[in-house]
Amino acid sequence: MQTNQQELHRGLSERHIRLMALGAAIGVGLFLGSANAIKLAGPGILLAYLLGGAAIFIIMRALGEMAVHNPVAGSFSRYARDYLGPLAGYLTGWNYWFLWLVTCVAEITAVGIYMQVWFPDTPQWIWALAALIAMGSVNLITVKAYGEFEFWFAMIKVVTIVVMILAGLAMIVFGFGNNGVAIGISNLWAHGGFFPNGAQGVLMSLQMVMFAYLGVEMIGLTAGEAANPGKSIPDAINSVFWRIVIFYVGALFVILSLYPWNELGTTGSPFVMTFERLGIREAAGIINFVVLTAALSSCNGGIFSTGRMLYNLAQQKQAPAFFANTSRGGVPRAAILVSVVALLFGVLLNYLAPKEVFVWVTSISTFGAIWTWAVILVSHMRFRKTLSAEERARLAFRMPMYPVASWVALGFLVLVVGLMAYFPDTRVALYVGPAFLILLVVLYFAVGLNKRDSAVTQGA
Repeated sequence: MQTNQQELHRGLSERHIRLMALGAAIGVGLFLGSANAIKLAGPGILLAYLLGGAAIFIIMRALGEMAVHNPVAGSFSRYARDYLGPLAGYLTGWNYWFLWLVTCVAEITAVGIYMQVWFPDTPQWIWALAALIAMGSVNLITVKAYGEFEFWFAMIKVVTIVVMILAGLAMIVFGFGNNGVAIGISNLWAHGGFFPNGAQGVLMSLQMVMFAYLGVEMIGLTAGEAANPGKSIPDAINSVFWRIVIFYVGALFVILSLYPWNELGTTGSPFVMTFERLGIREAAGIINFVVLTAALSSCNGGIFSTGRMLYNLAQQKQAPAFFANTSRGGVPRAAILVSVVALLFGVLLNYLAPKEVFVWVTSISTFGAIWTWAVILVSHMRFRKTLSAEERARLAFRMPMYPVASWVALGFLVLVVGLMAYFPDTRVALYVGPAFLILLVVLYFAVGLNKRDSAVTQGA
């Protein structure tokens, strides 16, 4: 039952937020999609993940500084409105809402594909619908229930990767699972060198690498419901870079040491191959379960994000007012329900549409992620300018190397966009993404939001 209560409940503990941050940084792409990036860059993919991880760390520190100073549900959309203007906040909020809708469509489709491994005779769309109903229900209960699900989903992924890394290192150093003969790390350079496709290969892989990091900014959205944002947000953000190094770079280092890079992707998931080499016959089933939880985790987080973003847009009067209503448990149910209903179209698309459609819609996610990250950096620069010297000195969570780090990270994002434009396979993102933003601008002026925002600003 909906009420007119306008506030979210701070039901997310440090334990929830820490694992949510980790879960957001580890997606299905690491388990199954990493082979495509490896084909482009070879072992040089390790450098690409490090570069991308460094840029993400800078972006997250900028977001963290603002989130600790002003912990609100809308996070970067609210900061864009406050420091860049109402139109920027509107575009960022609705863009992020749609970004996660698109991502959730892909994730519930992935659930259907993974379940067909065990139930090949059941139509794929049924599992996609079941996943949507299950994760939607979790989000409608309480934010604490959402946090618990995310905690355990993330834990499953973390344990799997840690076991794989430790087992792989045992193979590399001690020959475990290889009749006692140490495998070593010569595969990192024995097949065409560390950069077999040159610098171009590493550059081509950056778009896939950055897409893999989509979701880490969700930490900012938890600020409005964190029990102790001043402690939990900095702790989660500070550990992002090291999590990326350990779980992405560490896992890929082991895989690329165990197997020639040019053979990966031809015989299934490298994670399955590694567990099978240890003599675990059920490896394919185990990894299928793990990637299933990873897809459910992403869908769960996506519904959380879309609901909170609609709630924030309604508070800013840039979405229908009833989206700002919450239940007695502090859950924005109307905002969540409309997102779930919109995702039913994804189930229909999952039933009717060819695979090419998903290439187009996920391109919006790629462009939308880069837009969001750039807005965070620019908003932070404007935020700093609004502070006096004394206020800057009192900041509880300061971004390091400001403003040089901000400009470097922005330059890196511009490079990624330029690479997307240069390579035909990713160029579609620069057609679809800007077209969606233009549509949002047209709607903004067509329904008179510009006049209302102007009146609100003048009244303030």
